[in-house]
Amino acid sequence: MTRWGLIGASTIAHEWVIDAIRATGGDIVSLLSSNAERGKAYAAEHGIPNAVTELSALVEDPQIDAVYISTTNELHKAQALAAAKAGKHILCEKPLAVSLSDARDMVEAAKAAGVVMATNHHLRGAGTHRAMRDAIAAGRIGRPLSARVFHAVYLPSHLQGWRLDKPEAGGGVILDITVHDTDTLRFVLGDDPVEAVAFTQQGGMAKAGLEDAVMGVLRFKSGVIAQFHDGFTTKFAETGFEIHGTEGSLIGRNCMSQRPVGTVTLRNAEGEQELPVDHQNLYETALINFHAAIAGKGKPLCSGEDGIWSLATGLAVVKAAATGQAVSIESGL
Repeated sequence: MTRWGLIGASTIAHEWVIDAIRATGGDIVSLLSSNAERGKAYAAEHGIPNAVTELSALVEDPQIDAVYISTTNELHKAQALAAAKAGKHILCEKPLAVSLSDARDMVEAAKAAGVVMATNHHLRGAGTHRAMRDAIAAGRIGRPLSARVFHAVYLPSHLQGWRLDKPEAGGGVILDITVHDTDTLRFVLGDDPVEAVAFTQQGGMAKAGLEDAVMGVLRFKSGVIAQFHDGFTTKFAETGFEIHGTEGSLIGRNCMSQRPVGTVTLRNAEGEQELPVDHQNLYETALINFHAAIAGKGKPLCSGEDGIWSLATGLAVVKAAATGQAVSIESGL
């Protein structure tokens, strides 16, 4: 059994990750929160035996094998470096950091310490995206030419905090949602982005100069071009993910979601057919892979290196929107 420490009394841990850890054979033994009162209440609510306020008290606990980091993004680096130094395996929320140099330092520290490090890009666990990836690998749409991602949503009130008013924490829709688009495209296509163009919008929700919507295009090494639309302000849109190739198209609907939902339609010269989709809890899929990687049986669903790629792309989109120019994407890996 993998024994976990939670770094951050977060909403995502409350809603998804705590249950996923336990459902996949893990146990949670301690929680770190900078607010002692909040930490104790959160731990009690979730049946976690210990709550601490100092990072060292958690990462140096011999009862802990792995940590899940879900604090705000500017805190990730120091917390990951401390965990790696203490020999703890690391599952970190995206984006890994607010700068590429920080993200690379985190990945390198984990490698040097010989611990598993993963990025929590949950959409790799979606049955819809796995069905699309498998269909492309089987040649069912020929050579991919283009893609479209619809990931404009409405940010619920309980999440309308730092994402909207803290640039230093990596706020804004790009580092929150566009990074997910990037990772999903890389996963499904088996390809890496090389260039970005984008426009951002302030639709009245975000403050402090942050964007709350973005549209743009990514160019991939293979020549595939991918359009994306991400937003915090879109109340009535449906999410979707499409790949169009020389011999057919894959149409994913309602699939850019934390929930195991959505459909995939294959459309080609023979007509349309709905592909079978194996809907499983996305976070449990990630935790199954993470626990296996700790045991030396395979790799995480989304590695630290994958997290560097999504951050590099997100930062390129930010720069492209700010400058009005195409920006090259390099992960530095």
